[in-house]
Amino acid sequence: MFVRILGSAAGGRFPQWNCACPNCADVRRGDPALTPRTQDSIAVSADGERFFLFNCPADVLEQIQQTPALHPRGPRHSPIAGVLVGNGDLDHVLGLFCLRESQPLSLHTTERVRADLADRNAMYRTLQRFEGHVTWKQLVLDQPFELTYLNGERAGLTVTAFAAPGKRPLHLMHTGNPSPEDNVGFAIEDAASGRTCVYLTAAGSLSGLEPRVANADCVLFDGTFWSESELIDLGLGTSRARDMAHWPIGGPDGSLARLQHLNARRIYTHINNTNPILRTDSNERRAVEAAGWEVAHDGLELEL
Repeated sequence: MFVRILGSAAGGRFPQWNCACPNCADVRRGDPALTPRTQDSIAVSADGERFFLFNCPADVLEQIQQTPALHPRGPRHSPIAGVLVGNGDLDHVLGLFCLRESQPLSLHTTERVRADLADRNAMYRTLQRFEGHVTWKQLVLDQPFELTYLNGERAGLTVTAFAAPGKRPLHLMHTGNPSPEDNVGFAIEDAASGRTCVYLTAAGSLSGLEPRVANADCVLFDGTFWSESELIDLGLGTSRARDMAHWPIGGPDGSLARLQHLNARRIYTHINNTNPILRTDSNERRAVEAAGWEVAHDGLELEL
């Protein structure tokens, strides 16, 4: 199984367009300890030729241009066979409206996320230019789903969506009661090798998640914030990390401490622009690496 990290930043990317926090200011100045990042997304393939995108941020066209494996190989062609979306947050779905150039696509979501995107959003019509332009495929929680290419051929990958503690997207907060289908993680298994990658970039707590990652070969995990009060301490907001459905990395109850037993390759991704682990010379970065974790960067390639 081939996994390429297309983007590793949280929703505002890095640097964030309207932010002059120390990290954003320093990366704009060219500080060598910091590297710009686009919004979180990965591409996964069993054969290295045809890919499925997991999450589709507004940066997706930029990410495709920066990834030769995703370039077209004919006058009208794309090696992207489908997109899987973990929730309806705008930073995970806005890129769908960029993939509209009459290219057939399969879109995999829970029924709740499908309803949020299609039934409550008039922009969805731009993804339905002709019959079969987009084929919706429903992900049922805890039920393995075998991915296929557009021609029906088996892709060699099985995906299991599982509920992750989260919350309704801000723009949909008043449109329905919370559902376990609002926010999901993915366990992606390669049919040939049996190796599994867990991709979970929004986790409001660790409740029920530790068994999900215990036997994985690779874990791409929510690295949004280092501390619970990160935004407050920087004077950038009043919300705590868990108010925003992101469990912090640091502290005695943070993910770094709670998941220290994992034998998998462990990578933090979906990193907010304020997070000190973005700095290669920070104490927080050293703590993460000393514990056996990696910090994702755009273009990181994994072969499992």
